Amino acid sequence: MKKLKWLYPGMRFKRWLALVGLGILLVSVGVAILIGFESLSLIESVLIELVYKITGKFTPLINKVLGAIIIIIGLYFVGFGIKRMINSVYDVLLPEQDTELVDLFYQKRYLNKGPKIVVVGGGTGLSTLLRGLKKYTSNLTALVTVADDGGSSGMLREELGILPPGDIRNCLVALADTEPLMESLFQYRYKKGTDLKGHSFGNLFIATMSEILGDFEEGVKASSEVLAIRGRVLPATLEDVTLSARLKNGTVIEGESQIPEAQGEIEQVFINPVDSDPLPAALEAIKEADAIILGPGSLYTSVLPNLLVEQLSSAIKKTDALTAYVCNVMTQPGETDNYTASDHVQAIYDHIDSEIMDYILVNNETIESELIKKYAEEGSSPVEVDLDKLHEQGLQVIQESMINQSDLVRHNSDKLAKVIMNLVVEELK
Repeated sequence: MKKLKWLYPGMRFKRWLALVGLGILLVSVGVAILIGFESLSLIESVLIELVYKITGKFTPLINKVLGAIIIIIGLYFVGFGIKRMINSVYDVLLPEQDTELVDLFYQKRYLNKGPKIVVVGGGTGLSTLLRGLKKYTSNLTALVTVADDGGSSGMLREELGILPPGDIRNCLVALADTEPLMESLFQYRYKKGTDLKGHSFGNLFIATMSEILGDFEEGVKASSEVLAIRGRVLPATLEDVTLSARLKNGTVIEGESQIPEAQGEIEQVFINPVDSDPLPAALEAIKEADAIILGPGSLYTSVLPNLLVEQLSSAIKKTDALTAYVCNVMTQPGETDNYTASDHVQAIYDHIDSEIMDYILVNNETIESELIKKYAEEGSSPVEVDLDKLHEQGLQVIQESMINQSDLVRHNSDKLAKVIMNLVVEELK
């Protein structure tokens, strides 16, 4: 029988099982002595005689004292034996793992009961948010844009005919529950070689998995298992979409990477094919969600490409889940020059012809003057929070400190996640 394998030599399991058995026996003997079980009279008399020889004393309470001591010893043996049995299994299944057993239980039991949150976007903003949220719940679904056509993703897309893996890779790494070395490996970018230079290992890994399994979705799923991620990452669509922008001067820019370079005022962005279908899993995630978070990330090239998949935006319109938009802290040259917070919101509403957000999250921490000067040189400035217009748009405004300030102004993953989780928990109540 398979259960007998636990008793095979070298398992380092039998000794602790025997210790547990001995402990149970001692507890039984101790209880029997306390209640005066007659069949134990020989053991009892031997123990009493032993105590008398050691202490030279005899009292009517000796039975209770002996019983209590034996029970305590037995319980210790049981507890110690069980602990060592669990550690034996743990050491085999997770060798050289830094994570404590209690942390693993916390992750599996507590985090699996967390709220179901769908996050929509792309770029570094999305991965930043996911790093924070995974500390509160494992029920995360990241819907990621596949319109990227620049850098390593663009080259793989052109050469192999696969969807761009870059933003998906960043989200996988952000949700990873694995060793730092594995994270460094997936993010490693080759610096030499004619064919490899500029590519990241993670992009090549996802591309290879997709080739082996014959399906991009399955390739992402397999990569998720390798990184042991908390939650799941889904492309917004499996269609080979191209993102284009129409500027206010009438010029049409084709290609996601070319839009910010055009340095023109954007009137509208659109995808081709316009009738791209989303993944059924993505629609199901939206349907079951407790909260849907849009952003943070580039408005026109990260957030909106997902919403332009019509069935996705329609599903969000129909949901009863809390829906919030995380507004960018700084404007982006070539995309949102001089945009206020309400301008960001209005751009989304204009593209999907619906008011789909309940809340907007904006930063209220003062940005250091030196950083403002640095960004101004690049044509960027802090996004103005125009409260009156946001309220006119029917939004509830959450203003909190949500950023890091070092060489760059970026959302702080922990601060942002905490604000979102407080909002979600309050809403669920």
